[in-house]
Amino acid sequence: MKGHIRQRSKGSWTLWIDLGRDPETGKRQQQTTTVRGTKRDAERELRATLTRLEAGAYVKPAKLTVGEYLEQWLQGYVSSNVGPRTRERYEEIVRSNLIPALGSIPLAALQPQHIQTYYGKALDSGRRDGKGGLSARTVQHYHRVLHEALKHAVKHGTLIRNVAEAVDPPRPEHKEMTTLAPDDVNRLLDAVRDTPYYVPFYTAIYTGLRRSELLALRWFRVDLDLATLSVVETLHQLKNREFVYGQPKSKRGRRLITLSPSLAILLREHKARQEFERMLLGKPLSPNDLVFSTPDGSPLKPDRITEAFTRITRAMGLYGVRFHDLRHTHATLMLWQGIHPKIVSERLGHSSVAITLDTYSHVLPGLQETAALRFEEGLQGISVRVSAEVG
Repeated sequence: MKGHIRQRSKGSWTLWIDLGRDPETGKRQQQTTTVRGTKRDAERELRATLTRLEAGAYVKPAKLTVGEYLEQWLQGYVSSNVGPRTRERYEEIVRSNLIPALGSIPLAALQPQHIQTYYGKALDSGRRDGKGGLSARTVQHYHRVLHEALKHAVKHGTLIRNVAEAVDPPRPEHKEMTTLAPDDVNRLLDAVRDTPYYVPFYTAIYTGLRRSELLALRWFRVDLDLATLSVVETLHQLKNREFVYGQPKSKRGRRLITLSPSLAILLREHKARQEFERMLLGKPLSPNDLVFSTPDGSPLKPDRITEAFTRITRAMGLYGVRFHDLRHTHATLMLWQGIHPKIVSERLGHSSVAITLDTYSHVLPGLQETAALRFEEGLQGISVRVSAEVG
């Protein structure tokens, strides 16, 4: 199988590929494809195309637009391979951002420059309300979705290469996480002590559970005698207000967490109150019921928890603190107390201890100073004991 390259104009090349003779008509068949870039880019495309043809994996470029392909990707791959919350997010990014910007371009003609130009515009004036540009982190999310979609096009032979790989997405600035000091933790708990938020906030601080894990916790997953709880489920609410249950982010996300004595006592008291309230409603509490719920047992709305947390912390003078920062606070305080990072990683449900160390690297310098001092103190102590024994 043969092919050659012809330059159409500056930066534009045509690949001519000989497909052999048509078995019915006997006429020679040729396939042409336009490639933008350098001659080396065109040569690379030609080699890749010929390789696919020889392997039987080549699909003739159709008059399919980027928008049409992305819709097919959503309906095909995304709808059956990702969870409801992720699917909702992909659909929003694709239909509200990628298709309006790139959808009219033929899929086979999509070039890195199209994507790079779009990212620049999105950073400058991409907000739908017309009030400026999108953040670098948001545009990076768009890039990941587009890259994933085009990767499947290459995998299925619809495209020769993933042009998103030649694009440089914006790099978001590193943002230091916010954590609460021990005094602020106690202030927060005092502020919500007589509210329905006391027990869930306390549990989040003392376990490091994500909001979705906290709200999906059921009573039969809590062993108050052994003071443990099992994380096996998550709870989210979609934009249509539907509640959806899912699985933790990784296999390590399914985990057993040991409760502190005070939390075990608090949850026991919380369960007793729930049992009394349900008895008054004529609806006995069952093991499958949620630990944190409305009085009738229905799930708490995640956004309500976040809104309440923001309102309370702002009233305390704590600005820029998110509910998720309670998880960071749990991890940071444990590390400062000398808990081994592997134990902290297991409590958080990270897929590896490396993620824990990377996420909380800001804590490590202080820990290393403490470790160095303890090592020296221990070595000196051993030296003194040995000298005394010898003497």
